[in-house]
This record gives sequence, structure tokens and C-alpha cells, in this order.
Amino acid sequence: MGYSARFALAALCILGGVAPAVAQSTWVSGYLQTVPLFSGATQFSQNSFSDFNRIRLTIDPSWGPLSVETAYDNTVSFRQRAGSSGFGLDTVPRGGEWLPLGGTHTGSNREHVLWSHRLDRLNIGFSPTDAVDLTVGRQAVSWGTTLFLTPADPFLPFSPADPFRQFRGGVDAARLRLYPGPLSALDLVVRVTDTPMGQEVTALGRGLTTWRNWELSAWAGTLYGDAAGAVGATGGIGLWAVRVEAVIRAIGGRIIGRGTVGLDRNIQVGGRDLYLVLEYQRDGLAASEPDEYLALLLTSEFLRGELQTLGRDEAVAQAAYQFHPLWSLSGLAMWNMNDGSVLLAPGVGYSAGDETTISGGIYFGHGADTVTATRPLPSEFGLSGTTGYLSVSFFF
Repeated sequence: MGYSARFALAALCILGGVAPAVAQSTWVSGYLQTVPLFSGATQFSQNSFSDFNRIRLTIDPSWGPLSVETAYDNTVSFRQRAGSSGFGLDTVPRGGEWLPLGGTHTGSNREHVLWSHRLDRLNIGFSPTDAVDLTVGRQAVSWGTTLFLTPADPFLPFSPADPFRQFRGGVDAARLRLYPGPLSALDLVVRVTDTPMGQEVTALGRGLTTWRNWELSAWAGTLYGDAAGAVGATGGIGLWAVRVEAVIRAIGGRIIGRGTVGLDRNIQVGGRDLYLVLEYQRDGLAASEPDEYLALLLTSEFLRGELQTLGRDEAVAQAAYQFHPLWSLSGLAMWNMNDGSVLLAPGVGYSAGDETTISGGIYFGHGADTVTATRPLPSEFGLSGTTGYLSVSFFF
């Protein structure tokens, strides 16, 4: 039996076994997605069609204080030409995990078919009381306060331009959460990572509490061997939600600062919700001009996946309008304030049922795009080709 036939048979077995499992148990769930894409020509690539597909199966049983969480993620890309199918969809999200729980395969048709699989969750939890929760293994950890640009989130943050942010990538860690009160929590995480710089250890402790109408948090410890600390706050001023987070870090004898401030709110327009988000980030790890981009791409922080953007000063604006109970319009703009480039992403979404969503959109960049020997990356978004996509997602 050939490679493609074996994979197709395995996929059918997985899908065929899901339906009765869901009926028999509440701890089995899944996610199916297909994304046809068209990527326009750029200076480095030709026009290309591709089709990205994801099958994710999650099992999370529990027995009293013990629990187990597993999530097996399979992605298959069919490509007209070798290379990325857009949005980084060729790979399951990862960030230096040292447990060998996945792989990437091309089979005999190397240029046109790419299969990646990964156990994105594999952890054991123990909660002897409601105030104590210990989890060991691959798990999702999120400490971000802002919505798109999250420099104070040290655990595999999302790409702010990713239109398919359904699941956060898991990290290999030991985590202890304590809840001294109904509105406060202590979170201790120890994580070992296998990065291009070698094996590194992160050990951080975070506290979270509420004061009046504000949620306040802070963390400190060692991040990839560097002393670091951060603060975050979420609250309301008038009709606007305000989100702030900032981090300082000692790297090579220097103190580096990173921070984001954001505003968001719902506005009624024509009896429907218009949701607005505005964020600005100042990132001391990033580059202040295009001449620094090449060096930035070789830094330890970039290779670990810590940087969400390249520019030192970046702004994000998003608007989403539900003009019909089943239909919505959205728009995203990312602006590198240092090189003047902009990434724009209008989109539309449709709810086809309680478990099915359909969305589509276009991504295109504007900015300097003249490549020279001394400036191979003239701007962050200027070389971005036009990419159109249609996504169909089904939860079960």
C-alpha cells in the first residue's frame, strides 16, 4: 500500500471512529478544517494554489482528582509548488519542545504533499482540592493580557496576523496553580526547551488578583536563563476596556523593555455589535529600521519564536461587525511605524450551524519592496504577496 493510501486509510479510521465516541463520552472532541488558498506572485515566488487540511482529536478524561489531556494534531497540505502554503500553515505550532511527539513527512511526492503530525497536548493533572492544580507534560500556558501583541506572554504567543487562531500550541512544562481566594491565583511554571542555542530552562512565578474593576498580574523569574519580570493590568475606563502589559529583561548586561497598551469596546451600529481593538507596542528586542532586520533574524530571541513582529514600534487595529445573526465582516491592519509598511486583511464570516463556521479573506501588504544586497528585507510587510483564503471549520 502506498504512502498516500496508507494516510487516507488512517484518516478514515480516525474520522469513522469519532462519531460513536462522541455519543458515548463527553471527554472526546475534535476539529476539522480545510483551507484552500491562492498566493500571488512575489519577488521570490510564483503564483500558487494550495489546500491546507487539519484534523485534531482531543481526549481529556478524569477520575476524581486525576486527569489526562491529549490532543493529536494532523495537518496535510497539497501544494501546486514547493514552499509554504501561507500563514505558516505547513507546520503544527511549536516552540522548542524537547519531547519527540511529532514529525513532518513528504513521502514520494516531496514538492506537492506535506504531512505534519504532533501530540499538541499530553499531560497529567492532579487536583486534590479546588485550591491546588498540578499539571505535568505538554500543555497550553497563556499569560498574555493584551489581545494581539503580547510581549509579556513568555509561552509560545500567537502570530497577531494569524486568521486561524483556534488552538494555542502546547509547551513541555510542569505547572502548579494555587487559588488562595476566588479572585486571585498563583501560577508556577518550569519549562525545559530545546532551541538552536541548546537546552534552556525557564522558571517563572506569576500572581494574579483583582482590585475594584481591575485585574492585576505580575510575574518574575528566569526566562531562557535571563532574569526577567513583567506586569499586566486589565480594566475599564468609561466604555473602553484598557489592557496593558510590560516586561523587562536582562540580556547580555543590558536591560531590555517591551510593552503594549490596548483599547477595545463594543459599539452598537444599526442595532448590531461593532467590536473595535486598537493596540500599540514598543519592543526593545525588535528593530528600529530595515537595516537591522537581517541581524534580528539571527538573534536568539527571534530563533526561539519570542518576537511576534519585526518593528520596534508596531500598531494593530481590528474591527468586526456582525451585520446579520449569521454573517460578520472584519478587518485587520498591522502597521510597522518604523519602516511605514502595512499589512491589511479584510474578511467575512458565516455561521453555518452550531459547530460549523465558514470564513474567507484577503491578505496583502504595502511598503518598500526593493531588495538590495545590503537590504534584503526592505520592509516588514512590503514583500508580502496577495493571499486569498476560504476556511471551513467543523467542531465535533
